[in-house]
Amino acid sequence: MSWCVGGEGGDNINEGAGTVFREMRRQEKRMSDEDTITILQAAEFGTLACISENGYPYSVPLNYAYGDQAIYFHCAHAGNKIENIKRNNKVSFSAVNYYKLLPEKFDTEYDSAIVYGNAFEVTDEQEKRRALILLIEKYSTAYLDQGRAYIDKAIKAVSVYKIEIIHMTGKLGR
Repeated sequence: MSWCVGGEGGDNINEGAGTVFREMRRQEKRMSDEDTITILQAAEFGTLACISENGYPYSVPLNYAYGDQAIYFHCAHAGNKIENIKRNNKVSFSAVNYYKLLPEKFDTEYDSAIVYGNAFEVTDEQEKRRALILLIEKYSTAYLDQGRAYIDKAIKAVSVYKIEIIHMTGKLGR
């Protein structure tokens, strides 16, 4: 089922935002919300897509963490994705947790998640610290104490962005 803020589990309309999302064409491949969240929690990286000033899509792979029904990522204070988000904060994010090429079938198996949402800079220092800890827990579990010390030193030098999820779907490509 698709997950929408402000909608029922099976709705594909977020009435609060007035946004309509297309239903997945292959409904038999739709994953549950729980399985979709598992992909978002486990995938090694995801791809953020936003709209550039020239109107063309811009996508960039990045490290991220899922928590509190949102996606968090860190970055520099300036750059292409930051300028794009400040101009238009509607974004799409995708992640693939599993894939297997099937060359003899000219096919691929995969588990994927697609998220639509609004991206915002996290300005609250407690939320920013919590997001950075989520990233350390995901990517540097064995170094939590060192990671916390690193956050204390670097928290002002890094920006953290949050994607508030409006709609998400997971697809089982098997």
